[in-house]
Amino acid sequence: MRVAEFDREFVLRQAMLAFTQCGYAKTSMQKLTQVTGLHPGSLYAAFSNKKGVFLAAIEQYQTDKNQQFNAFFCNNAPVLPNLRAYLALVVTECLGGDSMKVCLLTKSITEVEGQDSQISKVLSDNLNAYEQAIAFQLNRAITQHEITPNRSAQQLARFFAMGLYGLRTYALTNNNAKDINQLADDLFSVISN
Repeated sequence: MRVAEFDREFVLRQAMLAFTQCGYAKTSMQKLTQVTGLHPGSLYAAFSNKKGVFLAAIEQYQTDKNQQFNAFFCNNAPVLPNLRAYLALVVTECLGGDSMKVCLLTKSITEVEGQDSQISKVLSDNLNAYEQAIAFQLNRAITQHEITPNRSAQQLARFFAMGLYGLRTYALTNNNAKDINQLADDLFSVISN
């Protein structure tokens, strides 16, 4: 049997967009063939089914987001300016017109929770890993005396992650730049004091 050749990252990023725009349940294999440009047989051969495409798209999404996050912290520079720059990127994404301003993980977990335990676990694990990456950086900030250790790095990371998810969700109904920037400033202020 001949193995189909295609740009896997491109295909998965197109699938990410479809799942983000339509949700898991409303994204059909027909929609996935349309957005990826692959024939149905190629999609099935590479990913078995829609769930396989979705899980691979989540993996690619997390890889992309990890690289994006880590790019802000790839040196030993102080953490807080880098965290502020990362938050500014999130604000820019929130104010942008594209569908990626919504976190695919948080959007999907609310849709599939209780319906598919494997998908729910993958999404939850990825969200927990994101929180741990934030906690690692905040722990560095505490160690470097950038933040007063009134709360643990884990507590701060949990609050910061919640704030980011909330900011993205809020931006769906209120795309006012002044409001979004004020919320981001408030979030950063709580973390950095």
